[in-house]
Amino acid sequence: MNRSQSKCFRRIATAGLTVGLLAGLAAPGAAAVGTGASAGGAERPELQAALQGVVDAGFSGMQLRVHDQRGDWVGSAGVRRLGDDAKPPTDGRFWVGSVTKTFTATVVLQLVAEHKLSLDASVSRYLPRYGFDPRITVRMLLQHTSGLFNYTGEYYDDGTTAPGIPAVGKDWVDNRYRSYRPEQLVRVALSKPARFAPGTGQSYSNTNYTVALLLIEKVTGHSYAAEVQRRILRPLGLRDTAVPGNNPQLPGPHAHGYYRYQDGSEWKVVDVSRQNLSLLAGAGDMRSTTADLQTFIRALMTGKLVPEPLLAQMRTPYGALGYGYGLFVQDLGPSCGGTVYQHNGSPPGGYGALMYSNADGTRTMTASVTSGDAAIVVPTAFSTVLPKLLTAVFCDNA
Repeated sequence: MNRSQSKCFRRIATAGLTVGLLAGLAAPGAAAVGTGASAGGAERPELQAALQGVVDAGFSGMQLRVHDQRGDWVGSAGVRRLGDDAKPPTDGRFWVGSVTKTFTATVVLQLVAEHKLSLDASVSRYLPRYGFDPRITVRMLLQHTSGLFNYTGEYYDDGTTAPGIPAVGKDWVDNRYRSYRPEQLVRVALSKPARFAPGTGQSYSNTNYTVALLLIEKVTGHSYAAEVQRRILRPLGLRDTAVPGNNPQLPGPHAHGYYRYQDGSEWKVVDVSRQNLSLLAGAGDMRSTTADLQTFIRALMTGKLVPEPLLAQMRTPYGALGYGYGLFVQDLGPSCGGTVYQHNGSPPGGYGALMYSNADGTRTMTASVTSGDAAIVVPTAFSTVLPKLLTAVFCDNA
């Protein structure tokens, strides 16, 4: 991997990982190693070594699913639960965080294709009672260029912050089962100063995708969960993916995620496998599996969900974030398959999700990581480990 590829991979390592991971992913209490194999039984030692690298970097566990020129491979490393030697299940459910945004953008674009929404129409045309700046368009929501305040808090370039709804630390832990309505989240954002005038900047904001949820519900007359089920989950057979609303449970097999936080002068660790993600409605509230995310991103890339002209727009990077519509766009260079499309994410604590694909869906990588009981620095860990995974999957000369 050359120097330019290395710099690109380092950017990918943290792109899309939200504040939850940055605040509290932690190290394991044990380090059981799971084996992995392709559908044909072939070993992939480079993938298993990279998985173990994630555990060695301080995460409690990881499950990984890969589809590439060598076939299909699944594996895991670490532990399913602190104090237990069992490895994470490779079919385990997990909170996907901001990967939800790709699902939301997909539904919005389907509605555009049906002429029920227009990308360049003012949001206030569809949602007049909120008092949105009339310059904000549907397109700006999807590209994070609306300037709307991020209701989970803003982090400015000069190092200052502006608090929003508790999404980190003890405040979040104490409120992690609280229910929120999308309207409530948006009202919080609108009560704060805009980050910039619409269309004059770009800043990643959960508010944009919660407003997109409200648009979906307004023009369809159905709940966001019902539309995601009808348009994506049912047609693709994604039985282990859901929009859970106020339900805090992870049903079925799953690895446990933990959150380390400061309570006064004392550091504490709590199991956050159960959490109410109505806090991130339309922006980060879904649960899934690596198999379902693989099916979803391959269907999206191959034009099964969004018409080609709109898919092309969805995959066109914009601004400093290199963000299309619900997708980060990264150029890895010709030896690494050219461009990859991805969205990573995490809820406020305990879990992280990865979802990557090349343009035609012939190479994909989906994964979940979980945290443990000792603090680590996520950007440092991922800047060394994730590039190895991406090289193994997307680079011909790996």
